[in-house]
Amino acid sequence: MGLIARLLGNPGPIGAAVGDIGAAVTGVAEVFTPNATRQMQLAHAGFAAALGQYGEEFQASQAGWFDRFVNGLNRLPRPALALGTLGLFVFAMAAPDQFAARMQGLAYVPEPLWWLLGAIVSFYFGARELHHTRINRSPVLAMPPAAATPAKSEPNAALDDWMRGQGGR
Repeated sequence: MGLIARLLGNPGPIGAAVGDIGAAVTGVAEVFTPNATRQMQLAHAGFAAALGQYGEEFQASQAGWFDRFVNGLNRLPRPALALGTLGLFVFAMAAPDQFAARMQGLAYVPEPLWWLLGAIVSFYFGARELHHTRINRSPVLAMPPAAATPAKSEPNAALDDWMRGQGGR
């Protein structure tokens, strides 16, 4: 029960009119200044709906043999590059003459072809990293906590002295 209602006792027609005026003023004030509580409720409802939709996307059935096969192929390039590079070191120590002949063959590859190979490898690994970043990002972490409070800073005497010299404080 509000303070005015307690002072007036039984509101009667005057109390009802005052209540109607108060509701009208509140409605007009919300036109210029949005209701923060209502905004938070709407933001929460939108976030819950988005989270529900996000969860529904991953309720799909199990992947078939083709999907598993392609996922296996997608996992091969990184280990192949790493093991192939280590294999080159072993090959260089085991058969230096043959290794030198193959490296001379690589010297004849034109520079634009090296740029193309670099672009393909960069885009492959960049797209793979972006894909995994998007998949593993939790939507819960994207929304800041409602009760977050700023950290309290320690007093800084040098900053206080400087502020006093600048006319602050």
